[in-house]
Amino acid sequence: MQIPVTLVIGIVLTLAWIALALLAPVVAHYDPIKTDVQHMLQPPGGEHWLGSDATGRDLFTRIIFGARYDLAMAFFGVVGPIILGTMIGLVSGYFGGRLDAVLMRILEVTISFPYFVLVIAIVAVLGPGLKSYFISLTLVNWVSYTRLVRSQALVLREADFVLAARTMGLRHGRIMLYHILPNAIIPSVVFVMTDAVLTIVLGSSLGFLGLGVQPPTPEWGAMIAEGQTYLTTAWWISVFPGVAVCSLAMGLSLSADGLARLLHTGP
Repeated sequence: MQIPVTLVIGIVLTLAWIALALLAPVVAHYDPIKTDVQHMLQPPGGEHWLGSDATGRDLFTRIIFGARYDLAMAFFGVVGPIILGTMIGLVSGYFGGRLDAVLMRILEVTISFPYFVLVIAIVAVLGPGLKSYFISLTLVNWVSYTRLVRSQALVLREADFVLAARTMGLRHGRIMLYHILPNAIIPSVVFVMTDAVLTIVLGSSLGFLGLGVQPPTPEWGAMIAEGQTYLTTAWWISVFPGVAVCSLAMGLSLSADGLARLLHTGP
């Protein structure tokens, strides 16, 4: 079985950011929050490899520490949706009938609202911050996983091994968890990598709008917003955090593409 090149490149990029985030206190030599008015708007080079921002904070340090928050948004942002969506999709697809009809109507109502607008509305009500971000994603993004798992469960519930399990008198809960779920979850495993990219972009967008991680905490979207005033004079304040977002998103996208190719190809 040949491992796709995209999977290797994606994993390397993603692991590189994870390593930098974990080793941030060792790799970075400055305080990511402490201001230094004597080194304001320093261009890249010298003591500040990627330059400094409008308050003299080292940009490289803030990007490295900011990776912790963006990685948290990427990985923990999909935990709630995949758990809730998988549970609903499994129950809906396995039992069918009126329960399935009711759950699908709820799903249709949820997806009828614009995704980004609904997340912003929930965050605005709950207040800015990571906690509100994770709650909003769980309440909105579960529908994708529900549809994936439900479609698989509808087919698997008629499979021979499931019918055999029913004949043996196994309980519905055991059949769903031990017989259907391991086979129904595979498409979601691939989708979760792509979904992590969307959560990064969404989290950075909320940070740009002031609804994400609040200053002075280093977060890439908020850093891009901070530098938009200085685009013509200190372009590096916005450009380098933007490059960081793109590189991490590319790593996750390539990992998702490679994983999909690997699972599709099989042994």
